[in-house]
Amino acid sequence: MSDDEKSELSTKCRQLKMQASDSKFYKTDVLDTKGILRLIQSVPSPKAEPFKLWLAQVGSDRIDETFDPSKAIDRAIAIYRAQGHDDNWIEKRLKGKLHRFQLTDTWKDDGIEKPLEYAILTNEIYMAWSGMKASEYKDFKGIRKESLRDNMSDLESLLADVGETATKELAKQYRPQGLAQNKEIARRGGSIAKNTRNNLEQELGRNVITSENNLNGRYINDKQIENK
Repeated sequence: MSDDEKSELSTKCRQLKMQASDSKFYKTDVLDTKGILRLIQSVPSPKAEPFKLWLAQVGSDRIDETFDPSKAIDRAIAIYRAQGHDDNWIEKRLKGKLHRFQLTDTWKDDGIEKPLEYAILTNEIYMAWSGMKASEYKDFKGIRKESLRDNMSDLESLLADVGETATKELAKQYRPQGLAQNKEIARRGGSIAKNTRNNLEQELGRNVITSENNLNGRYINDKQIENK
């Protein structure tokens, strides 16, 4: 590894307190996923070659998908099938992604451009109908980097769709400008989904918000994965 590569990686390292074999916590150098992959690329050992070839193949696949986006859709469908989802679920999920783009396009027209602002508005919708921010909802379901929507039940997905679609239509009707006005519209859209939730729960006699997820395993003590 060259001195320049060492310098680059050292700037990407962060320190977190991690538990050692003596049960004490010490500051330890850590890398995120991107940093780990960059580290693999810089390792001169022949043992790293399979990983480097895999990275090269992934990069090639992503470039191919830029020229032919349908390949990305094919890959997503294949992954969802491998996770056990049926084609009806996959069709609804892909349509939901399209509806999400329509919502963010509407927000862009109303002066919302930053990813943080999208997250804030999404949290307003979720808080209104579920009582939880997206991050809190993921914690409730026991997931981390996985998509929250991929781990919702059919009824939860329905409520999320109602909240986002109602928000989009309200925004198109009233044309709010800036974050503050759009937050109010997002809360109103989420409240419509909340009314739908209340009606469903009254008819079903149970809470439609569930901690269940679609993972094949659960995270235990932040370290282990235990099969269900």
